[in-house]
Amino acid sequence: MAMASAANVALSTAPSSSDRASHGLNCATGTSKVLSLSKLSLIPATGLRVGSLSLHPAARTFSSARTGSYRRLKYTSAVAVSLPVLTFEGGPSGAEVELDLKCARPETARAVVHRGLITEQQNKRRGTASTLTRGEVRGGGKKPYKQKKTGRARRGSQRTPLRPGGGVIFGPKPKDWTIKINRKEKRLAISTALQYATGSFIVVEDFEDSIEPKTKAFIAAMKNWGADCSRPSLLFTTNFSENLRKSSSNVSTVKLMTPRNLNLYDILKAKKLVFTKSGIEYLNSRYGAEEEDDDEWTDEEEAEAVEEENSS
Repeated sequence: MAMASAANVALSTAPSSSDRASHGLNCATGTSKVLSLSKLSLIPATGLRVGSLSLHPAARTFSSARTGSYRRLKYTSAVAVSLPVLTFEGGPSGAEVELDLKCARPETARAVVHRGLITEQQNKRRGTASTLTRGEVRGGGKKPYKQKKTGRARRGSQRTPLRPGGGVIFGPKPKDWTIKINRKEKRLAISTALQYATGSFIVVEDFEDSIEPKTKAFIAAMKNWGADCSRPSLLFTTNFSENLRKSSSNVSTVKLMTPRNLNLYDILKAKKLVFTKSGIEYLNSRYGAEEEDDDEWTDEEEAEAVEEENSS
């Protein structure tokens, strides 16, 4: 699988003129296909502005340190976003849900999302490509002709890489492409991408038992919610029914996601992200700003750790 080569997040720190430093946001794969979050329109009332995707820093700031290098992983909580909930028919239900996820700081968000995407794509590589060298190809044990007095170039084997059927020079061999990413960093990459994509969120009441097992019914429902099935979309639910699985199986542009397979690549690729109400509640519990950080250090503890590291 082609590995993603770049993932950028367009961020600016605050609406003030002094802080309007813009960072590009592109996510490109090894092919010509480009994934982008820069075009997502976000709800203006939340402090997340259209186009530049600015983010108001919240009062809470968390930090953690890693033993040895004491590399700090800081993140802030974005201003909570209120999202209207639609009915299954596509009309307003009158209810709202709040989305408040952890976000990487504007100056580090691009790197965090990029690292999460690169790790996710590279870890999918099977690494089973293999070729045979001249020593592994069957045959070629006999010298084809004598060394001298033939007028031809000397040759010790018919399996030389210079001839058809010979070995391969510097060909691929089975390799483990797996790279490691910290669990908290991976979660932060996903939550950052989700929080900055709230302008493309569509929240629907739980409907798993209301949909018919027909592709036509599924496409009609997506259209009622404002999602175009001709463009990449994501549908996230905590528990999908058999009817939902059957009705969406023939729509290749819509990815049906659950907490088990939610991933960064499909989040960045989707133009519209449809969530059930229970799905938003799961995001807040899993990636929310209120989630307790077991490894949180106080400033005094971190200062002591850094001082010990420098003295040693």
